[in-house]
Amino acid sequence: MKKQFVTYIKNLQNQITSALEEMDGSAKFKEDNWTRPEGGGGRTRVFENGAVFEKGGVNTSEVFGKLPESMQQYFGVKDADFFACGLSLVLHPKNPFVPTVHANWRYFEMYDAEGNIVDSWFGGGQDLTPYYLFEEDAKHFHKICKNACDKHNPTFYENYKKRCDEYFWNAHRNEARGIGGLFFDYLKENEAMKMQDWYHFVTEVGNSFLDCYLPIVEKRKDIPYSKEQRDWQEIRRGRYVEFNLVHDKGTLFGLRTNGRIESILMSLPPVVQWKYDHHPKAGSEEAKLVAVLQNPKEWV
Repeated sequence: MKKQFVTYIKNLQNQITSALEEMDGSAKFKEDNWTRPEGGGGRTRVFENGAVFEKGGVNTSEVFGKLPESMQQYFGVKDADFFACGLSLVLHPKNPFVPTVHANWRYFEMYDAEGNIVDSWFGGGQDLTPYYLFEEDAKHFHKICKNACDKHNPTFYENYKKRCDEYFWNAHRNEARGIGGLFFDYLKENEAMKMQDWYHFVTEVGNSFLDCYLPIVEKRKDIPYSKEQRDWQEIRRGRYVEFNLVHDKGTLFGLRTNGRIESILMSLPPVVQWKYDHHPKAGSEEAKLVAVLQNPKEWV
């Protein structure tokens, strides 16, 4: 399974970076191959200062070795070895009318002292973080997510949409990071789903990403915007940073397993603002967004 999924994420990385370069028309991805001293490595691809995207990263990694003590405590195991692979991407657009997007698809195995697999699971998802709310964009993103889920189980979209709303929640702000999408973790073999079935589901979601996001970018990337709207984008980016550094499990896992710091923190936007006690004007488009972030809604 791990060989199959590593091949998939490497091919998907090629497809996504090619499509993004074509969409941007200016920026080209810089590739950085790296190795992890304890075992494994990855292929980081980052681009900056494009015509459409201010910063973006599409990274693959496959790491293995002894599970660090902090993670052994987290999983409730002792002296375990692990293998983890995945694709993680974050795209920060220039235009505040184009949403930031995040996606991740991953696979994990854990082994006993004899090297036997004692546990394995898939995880991942994709979610949208707009700075201005266009309901048709939210509905489009969620419709594509639902279509991908419905091909495998009619309950998946409702379940994983709910988990996404719960996971990407800035508890210290009492608001969502964005308008959600899908989030799933610990997808393990059961009576209804073998690991190969989960593989087909997770790759279905991964294959839907470009259809989820690129039509929105195309529709919004050339809308004129003001300095005030750009300021709002940078203030909201601050909330994005807060979530990634305070709550995000992927960031914490990378830091605790001696992951590559540049790849882990590539999700952070290049320009951010924190204004003291900032609140949008009542009735404004900015306030309209915050209202939805404080009370997640159903889009499809």
